[in-house]
Amino acid sequence: MASYIFRYFNVAGFGETTRLLLTAAKVDWSEENPEWPLEKPNQPFGRLPVLIEHSADGSPDLVITESGTIERYVARTYGFLPADPLNAALQEQLRDRLNDVVLAFFAHKSVSEGERQSMHDKFEELLDKVVAVHSELLRKNGNNGHLFGTELSFADINTYAFLRMFLINPMPSLEHSPQLVKAKLTPEIAKLAVTVEADPLLEAFVSKKGGLAEYVLHK
Repeated sequence: MASYIFRYFNVAGFGETTRLLLTAAKVDWSEENPEWPLEKPNQPFGRLPVLIEHSADGSPDLVITESGTIERYVARTYGFLPADPLNAALQEQLRDRLNDVVLAFFAHKSVSEGERQSMHDKFEELLDKVVAVHSELLRKNGNNGHLFGTELSFADINTYAFLRMFLINPMPSLEHSPQLVKAKLTPEIAKLAVTVEADPLLEAFVSKKGGLAEYVLHK
């Protein structure tokens, strides 16, 4: 079986989904936190995250970058995305919409004071839509804590990683996000978080990094 090195900053950010996927896949992996920007020229495209796959058969290493590409590669390789393209697309679109929310949040923090309120309103509008869509999907799936089916999926993991990004030890630019995001959580999304954390595949991750219970169960 292949082994992996995952390079990213020591924050949840755009790396948490990959960490969760690698953990759930039960593969041999380790993390490197490059000194930045000193090691920027040594990364593909000068960016993080980066995933390095060491093949068990001695073939050349696979090196890929971009969070979405890495996530999809690992999810497909280890069965967290369906093999059927249509069913996979239904999950992947949720990932991309969550990413839109994250980018909108960062955008509203970087604009001038005069533009900030309108950008913040856009962020909240996107967040409200994501919460509504995810909650409806969870209800349609029987409110069993999974967005699709009855087992841990790419969509479940990505949604859980999104919550961790905003609620647990957020980056300085996200410092006021826990209260805002927590206030919008629905019972369905809270159950997803609890269900994902209870999955045996992620027991080691939650034990090491802490869980979301205090955020999603005590609003």
